[in-house]
Amino acid sequence: MKEKDGVSFAHEVKEEIARNERTLEEERAFLSALLRENGRLRIGGDAPLAIELDSELAATAKAAYRAFRRLYGVRARFSYSRSTSLGGRTLFHVIAEEKVEEMLEDLEVDFLAPSFPEKVLRPKGAIPAYLSGAFLAGGSVNDPATPSYHLEIALRSEEFARFLRKLLNQRSGHPFQGKVIKRRGQHVLYLKKADQVSNFLILVGARNCCLRFENFRVDREFANYDNRIVNLDGANLRKSMRSGERQRERILLFEKEHGLSSLHNPKLESLLRLRLLHPEASLQELSELLSEELGSKVGRSNVNHLFRKFEEEWGDGR
Repeated sequence: MKEKDGVSFAHEVKEEIARNERTLEEERAFLSALLRENGRLRIGGDAPLAIELDSELAATAKAAYRAFRRLYGVRARFSYSRSTSLGGRTLFHVIAEEKVEEMLEDLEVDFLAPSFPEKVLRPKGAIPAYLSGAFLAGGSVNDPATPSYHLEIALRSEEFARFLRKLLNQRSGHPFQGKVIKRRGQHVLYLKKADQVSNFLILVGARNCCLRFENFRVDREFANYDNRIVNLDGANLRKSMRSGERQRERILLFEKEHGLSSLHNPKLESLLRLRLLHPEASLQELSELLSEELGSKVGRSNVNHLFRKFEEEWGDGR
């Protein structure tokens, strides 16, 4: 994945999502998804029961801390460690040791059973917020400068992946076509089309990143369009040159054997002389040259008709 100033596009998307303002209902849905995928229950230690949420992104850890405090008045604590499985990168930990059972019940999170929330998702705006929490937990998106479009959320369980797919495809209010595959022990919910990726970024509140994504997308599509036009123009030019060269050869043969004046058709004679002078010219260009020479308008179709008449009657040099 390409990076800008050392920060990946996926990182920028997550930073923007994490900084978003949310209503209390949206905050609850956001934290529920984030905790469901990136949280775990700790038993023992300084407190008999604690929730620990892990993230590679400091902004995600801060968003979780704010949510714990805003929703439940819980002052979580921070710690960090170096991950041996993530190339030595820093892993941030948010640990909540108060109201653990109350919070898990309210958030409808059960670490021991594959259950999924119902009440949390009922308020307006809750489903986009829930999807944004899931994306922060395991999401990734290709840099818009790359030639392929791909957004995914890697999840630990197949049940949760299929639950999120249903939320995305059927309940988000957008015509998404998310699919689930298994890859390296994870279950991945993904989107491939550019408009689907763009709509997802808007849905989860990454509007600035979506604007950047769309700018790259438009620039690429214009470049592809220009390339197609150049290729088409090149093909048309080569076709015109081949056609003009064949006509020139036949005209020269006819002129050698009969002379162009024997045609007794001033317009056709002028056209053939112009073709000898301009073997690479298109029919449109010849029509303009002939119009100028004759002092009257001669259309492209008329030029084409004159050439066809010459080919039919004298094209073999008779």
